[in-house]
Amino acid sequence: MTNKDIRLVISGTYSTGKTTTATALSIATGIPLINALSAREILTDIYPGRRFQDMSATELMALGLKRFEERIREEAILYKENSSFISDGSVLNEWIYGTVRMKVGINPGSKLYHRIAKAILGIPSRRFFMKYMAAYGKVAKIHSRQWYTDVIHLPVEFKMSADGHRPVSEKYRNLSDKEIQKGFQEIGKQPVLVSGSQEERLKQIIRIYNLPIVVPIEQAVKDAEKIIKTNREAVSKRIIEQYKEPTLKDKIKFISKF
Repeated sequence: MTNKDIRLVISGTYSTGKTTTATALSIATGIPLINALSAREILTDIYPGRRFQDMSATELMALGLKRFEERIREEAILYKENSSFISDGSVLNEWIYGTVRMKVGINPGSKLYHRIAKAILGIPSRRFFMKYMAAYGKVAKIHSRQWYTDVIHLPVEFKMSADGHRPVSEKYRNLSDKEIQKGFQEIGKQPVLVSGSQEERLKQIIRIYNLPIVVPIEQAVKDAEKIIKTNREAVSKRIIEQYKEPTLKDKIKFISKF
């Protein structure tokens, strides 16, 4: 396989270094990267002032749908222009994130009292959301089977980044890591596990697919880290500026929503 006909997913759960690996690989090889808005960027646009751990199921659905729309549009653009791309995650990853929330709680990164209250109050709506996720999964699987040629999976190798914005728990991360690999296997896309430092990851991926090198690997990693750091600092600043500490009345009103 050559870089002319590869649509490669860099897969993995939260805080496994997907974005750095995908960005650095794109810089090193010249293969375009899916340039869709991140979940954090979408959050600041459609729900300014909110945090992931405080979102209701309806808000998370809206966030997921917007993320899905972003990916589909950008994939279509790059496929038309270049016939190949590198994707930081995928529509299948996004769907599995949602299914795991249904198992461990929709706000796994929130406080215990919050998770318990949401679980109890969400019981009447659970059946609907299960059906919704099943329908979402059907579409995500069809798209992933038809559009992606290969999958590189980054396992959980270190603890979650303590940046204050990760909306999940270690339990969630470990379960979603397993479910993501299983999901790709079920659609006939066997994930290739790649681990190690960012430089080691890129060397392995480039060797596996015989990809070109247009920028030295070490430089590509440095450039990627700089780009990501700048972007995340800007988004984090927006989240902090927009966020307003909810009053007791706001908290009671929010917890009662599912």
